[in-house]
Amino acid sequence: MLRFISFGSGSSGNCYFLYTENDGLFVDAGVGVRTLKKHFKDYGLSMSQVHHLLITHDHADHIKCVGSLSHEYSLPVYATATVHKGIDRNYCVSRKVDAASRRYIEPGVTFQIGDFTVTPFTVPHDSSDNVGYMIEADGSNICIITDAGSVTDDMTSYIARARYLILEANHDREMLMNGSYPHHLKVRISSGTGHLSNDECAEAIAHHATGNLRHVWLCHLSEENNHPELARKTVESILRSYGIVAGKDFGLEVLKRTMPTGIFDLK
Repeated sequence: MLRFISFGSGSSGNCYFLYTENDGLFVDAGVGVRTLKKHFKDYGLSMSQVHHLLITHDHADHIKCVGSLSHEYSLPVYATATVHKGIDRNYCVSRKVDAASRRYIEPGVTFQIGDFTVTPFTVPHDSSDNVGYMIEADGSNICIITDAGSVTDDMTSYIARARYLILEANHDREMLMNGSYPHHLKVRISSGTGHLSNDECAEAIAHHATGNLRHVWLCHLSEENNHPELARKTVESILRSYGIVAGKDFGLEVLKRTMPTGIFDLK
């Protein structure tokens, strides 16, 4: 069975773990190696279960530990060529990815790594490059979309296929616009290459999810411009206006910014 844990989702650090009986992978490496070791021990897991590392984009909260994690556990790092270059340039990444560990991927090109069938797809964001992932294993799938400024046709096609979905609900637009951020930052966040609001997240689910969808996790919430309960209630309310009842039609939860989740079975 495919299983999922989030070890962090937000500007402090992002890292998701997907695993089967015989294989495991990380998506992003923004949580420290020492912290991950502790979490794995707490869950009765072993870091030896991890065999692959996928990167979405080259912002520090997604890559700051990528070189260290890859080097210590001999993990191949899968990213687009542009993201690999961005990792090399990013001063927050103290240890770069060894040349022998680099694997190059392209949006729209599906590849197989161990138990996992992975399809990256383009997601608009103001990083060097950014991809979401459709990951399939053991007869199930999960779609991961984080740090998205807008919802594209490409993204919606994967949302429509998803049995499980991790989707950004970064900010409440009113909190952002009335908050303390400088004007240029408000413009950046709300732009088509910034971050999805709670409303935009809900509309994407309402318009494009299908009856196959079993569970949604809202990810990458802003500490300053959102709140878990507000995000959940906003998404629930908008879905209800379309006749969709979260908790009945599919599960809905908010991923914590700095704390791990439980273990979810993706049946």
